[in-house]
Amino acid sequence: MAHLELTHPRPEIAVITLNRPEKLNALSSTLVEELHSTLDTIKNDNDCRVVVLTGAGRGFCAGLDLTDTDSPAASAGLEAPRAGMRWQERIAELTVKLHRLRQPVLAAVNGPAYGGGFALAMASDIRIAASSALFCTQFIKLGLGGCDIGVSYTLPRIIGAGPAFDLILTARTVEADEALRLGMVSRVCADGAVLQDALQIAETLCGYGKFGLESTKQVLWANLEAGSLESALHVENRSQILSSSSGEMRAFVQAFARRKTD
Repeated sequence: MAHLELTHPRPEIAVITLNRPEKLNALSSTLVEELHSTLDTIKNDNDCRVVVLTGAGRGFCAGLDLTDTDSPAASAGLEAPRAGMRWQERIAELTVKLHRLRQPVLAAVNGPAYGGGFALAMASDIRIAASSALFCTQFIKLGLGGCDIGVSYTLPRIIGAGPAFDLILTARTVEADEALRLGMVSRVCADGAVLQDALQIAETLCGYGKFGLESTKQVLWANLEAGSLESALHVENRSQILSSSSGEMRAFVQAFARRKTD
């Protein structure tokens, strides 16, 4: 059985489902490689405009599968510590790929998101959670450092440095309601409804201009690193002018004018 499923409710929307429900979708070496391959495919899919990431069964992703005995392809033929570093980099690169996708990524967190699963959720552009969802960085509990797979970068930018330091250092579990209060997720849904709610958000995004949607994601991430208001405005200004030349704004204005005269 494949460790991951890629489906398209419509050509513009891709749903990636981590599919190891018996392991709470823990990240095996096979699942990591399938996720890399799937993200590469989506990156080159010009029809796809929004991605939804979720898990099968009652979990989103429980993090690294510590019982996985398969040798990672990324470290084949290497000795320690090079082998470990290659595998570490391969897992961490998933967060970079989510970041770089031109399509917005919605994490539909349907259950526990621990360790690497937490990192995947935090690397997504929008996060919504089922009421029973749980979040935990977990890394430091395993005898590792608490900063892994991008969380020391993403989490402080999402919820602020103070709360992020608390969650990373203590590795305490956060329930969905607290995640909402912290701003870790933007909404909490009823259990069993999180994927459907994520698809509704995806439909909303697909109703916007194609270039406008792509450029909005790019500008948001770029301006997290902007050194000044002026630098941020330069990026915004160029994006707006490019958007206005795509023809989509002209079509909107014409449609609006027709409605006004009807």
